[in-house]
Amino acid sequence: MIEVLYENLTQEQADAYGLVLDAYDLPYSLKRSGSDWEIWADEEIRDRALDLIAQYIEENPKVSMLDVPETEIHQKTFTGIWACLILLACQIRVDMSGHVDRIFREYGASSRDILNGELYRTVTSLMLHSGYPHLVGNMAGIAIFGTAVCNITGSGAGWLMILLTGILGNLANAVLFRYGYISIGASTAVFGAVGILAAYQLYRKIKIPGQKMKAWLPIAGGLALLAFLGSGEHSDLTAHLFGFIAGICIGLLYTMFLRGILEKRHQIYCMVATIITLVLSWAKVI
Repeated sequence: MIEVLYENLTQEQADAYGLVLDAYDLPYSLKRSGSDWEIWADEEIRDRALDLIAQYIEENPKVSMLDVPETEIHQKTFTGIWACLILLACQIRVDMSGHVDRIFREYGASSRDILNGELYRTVTSLMLHSGYPHLVGNMAGIAIFGTAVCNITGSGAGWLMILLTGILGNLANAVLFRYGYISIGASTAVFGAVGILAAYQLYRKIKIPGQKMKAWLPIAGGLALLAFLGSGEHSDLTAHLFGFIAGICIGLLYTMFLRGILEKRHQIYCMVATIITLVLSWAKVI
């Protein structure tokens, strides 16, 4: 199977690494991605090719991979703003209903009810907040981290994955506490987005010779952010942690098997799936 060895190379780097592989009769192909270059080769020669190029980099530091940009924005999107507006509209609607406590009881992430089959709560609870300070914090997280995820995966795939991290985080939290526990807020999905971003950076960096230890820094940074923002007095730390772990798992799977942005029609399918999940959840169908 053909796979990418290096991404985000300058033309000079791509040509230099290609000459190294040519010298040892290792087949490869160069592909242009925007203004950058990629090197592709069969997985059977992957380790051999990486070792030879790593040796070349050590002997020729002027062409070091440290000069490669660490981040790559595939697509600009501002759907995080729309997601924030949806959360704000939901909060206003709940406040205007005059039945805030009843809505929390019916749609919050109650561990007992989730385990009794009311899975819709793992979704609806993400859109409920205890007040505007709680809401504003999560809106900021969604705007920053949700938009960042969608920049590298596309809007449809990005929001579907973020929603899945929230669902899985709430479900795992319900299994842990089992009974007598209710959780609300989008922060589980926010930390899911952080986990997706950390996994994306981990996968990209761990393939670079000499960067294997540094590749774990995004995960460490995500955990530090979790400790700093996700463990406040009224925060649900375990739900945040499960959301973060779900994000890492989903992010790694996406980066390993799909990579980059899906085609437009697939983005539409993912967005439709996200919307349908939200609608059916509020209708208590799932």
